[in-house]
Amino acid sequence: MRTVDSKQIMDRLMGEVSKSVIGYEQEVKLLFACLVAGGHALIEGYPGLAKTTLVKAFAKALGLSFSRIQFTPDLLPSDITGSLIFNPKIGDFEVRFGPIFANIVLADEVNRAPPKVQSALLEAMQENQVTIGGETIKLPQPFIVVATQNPIELEGTYPLPEAQLDRFMIRIKLGYPSEDIEFKITENIDLGSISSINTVVSKEDIESLQALVRSIYVDDSIIRYIVNLIRATRNARDVKLGASPRAAQILSKLVRAWALLDGRDYVIPDDVKLLAPYVLNHRIITLGADSTIIIRQLLQQVPTPLMERVLRKS
Repeated sequence: MRTVDSKQIMDRLMGEVSKSVIGYEQEVKLLFACLVAGGHALIEGYPGLAKTTLVKAFAKALGLSFSRIQFTPDLLPSDITGSLIFNPKIGDFEVRFGPIFANIVLADEVNRAPPKVQSALLEAMQENQVTIGGETIKLPQPFIVVATQNPIELEGTYPLPEAQLDRFMIRIKLGYPSEDIEFKITENIDLGSISSINTVVSKEDIESLQALVRSIYVDDSIIRYIVNLIRATRNARDVKLGASPRAAQILSKLVRAWALLDGRDYVIPDDVKLLAPYVLNHRIITLGADSTIIIRQLLQQVPTPLMERVLRKS
């Protein structure tokens, strides 16, 4: 296995993406951790917050194949996965691959397409494969779907069902930038273009990081912390349906990737505290309350492992 400096790779990626979008350093790291952990990401934000530009800049800096699917009400499942077409030269049908056959797939405004189209993503996101004309075809690796949606524009949209939301490792909610960041955005009219972005991370780097994730140490006390947190969501006030065991497994994967990108070979409790809201905010169904607020309250209530124990065993 290749030796890689994970923190240096993360710093290179963040610096390159910042040529196009600024103020999203943590979001870039979240997307990269999600890719390294083998997950998918959902980004929610108002129009004009550079959701699409962020993903395009991220993809170009990684040098991976990229495709963008603009979800619309008239989209068909075959427009995503591909279909069989008749080739008169060979006198037989052949597969025409759809845009899902890329390393990074941007599903823009994913909630604008009807459920049957959204469901076309399910097999790809869960199994890393699609079925075309009865033939199962593997997708290129590494593979990540990054979907975007506008949380306030509901007319003409189809809310994602819980089964599909659960396929996303994280949900990132973008808000308006700080005054200083907005000043820099207004001052630099070249921001928003990805033409100046260079490839700074190779496919081999990513594959090495993905292999290293399994070697990251997670103390039993942190595993217990994750389990207790997940179980606490099921009994929390104003929660109709808590997180499933899959959520615990996903959080366990993501904290490992995050620690690796921080240059550590062990997970600390703060990794769980930071990432839990992104993993859980779309996995619990509330009785009208804000899920992120509930999760942060639970993080204060569930006992945190002692750092001394974690560091001693690592």
